[in-house]
Amino acid sequence: MASPHPTPTQRNAGIDLVRVLMTMLVILHHTAIVYGGSGGWFWRQEPNASNPLLVMFNAVNQSYFMGLFFLLAGYYTPASFGRKGAGRYLADRGIRLGLPLLAFFFVLFPLTVAIADAVSGEDLLRRWGRGIMGGTHGPGPLWFALALLIFAHAYALLRWAGAFPASGRAAAALPRPGTLLLAMLGIGLVAFAVRLVIPVGHEVLWLQLGYFPGYILLFLAGIAAAPNRLLERIGMRAALPWLAVAVLAIVTLPVVIALHGAAGGFEGGWNWNALYYALWEPFVATGVILTLFAWAAAPARRSGPVARWFAANAFGAFIVHPPVVGALSRWAATIPAAPWIKFIGVSAAACICAFALASALRAIPGVRRVL
Repeated sequence: MASPHPTPTQRNAGIDLVRVLMTMLVILHHTAIVYGGSGGWFWRQEPNASNPLLVMFNAVNQSYFMGLFFLLAGYYTPASFGRKGAGRYLADRGIRLGLPLLAFFFVLFPLTVAIADAVSGEDLLRRWGRGIMGGTHGPGPLWFALALLIFAHAYALLRWAGAFPASGRAAAALPRPGTLLLAMLGIGLVAFAVRLVIPVGHEVLWLQLGYFPGYILLFLAGIAAAPNRLLERIGMRAALPWLAVAVLAIVTLPVVIALHGAAGGFEGGWNWNALYYALWEPFVATGVILTLFAWAAAPARRSGPVARWFAANAFGAFIVHPPVVGALSRWAATIPAAPWIKFIGVSAAACICAFALASALRAIPGVRRVL
């Protein structure tokens, strides 16, 4: 007998729009680092964290956008596993995640480094070839694919062990406000504890484990939400109170920085700032994520040809955007304009070029199977 609320097997137009918007936000996030935002990137024109507005932009993004991707990954996992079985599911993950990870690690990472190293005067192709053969390699933003591969194997193992039975209990509705509040406090305290040992900015096998308590919880929340398609049924009325909480939390960040900026590092450690930041993130993330899905669930969200094109090329754009951002920002460095103008122009151009390049790559035979 068919389930009255089947797990998601087809893409939802509203959720696809959210996925496209988040991919564009990733591109804007990394472009912001070039022009004075905070974070690690291949090249920057302005000093790190030199632009307060872009620092705030990056901080708010970081609180929720990658967590939202993990939530969606968990949301589509049960149906994919159930349809394919463990062997085909893991093989598919190896193709869809492992191949892009390897391509970025050994080809696109050296290319992005070569583009960033334009001041050396050496020919770009020579720098790129030298980087491929003996330079520094890494996953760059494809750490996300690495993490999802780990999560996929962990899910398959736990499913085999009975921790995720195919007909297990699923979330029928959003948790009660008190439950959500306890979850936000709990994940913030766990993140604070993890960051006592591994602060934000420190990597273990290219993964910033200081953020992973939230990522793991959201991946599990996606799995729990899948059987009843809960992410597609969130109403704006339920989301708006949490959005108000998120806005209030966001407003407190510059105040805390101004008044208590010297009270310890926000990245981690036994200090008030680290505790504040660890708790601040889930309060912002909950409101923003719920509101995005409530917006996506509106009946007006329909999938036209343009929207379908962007959705089809979102993952490819995510993969190729680092060299695109690098090339455009390097070119823009020769233009006498204010950094905020360059941020707007380079961000817009990088979004267009990354999606267009992804579309061109998907036209190559066999690539569509991966991207």
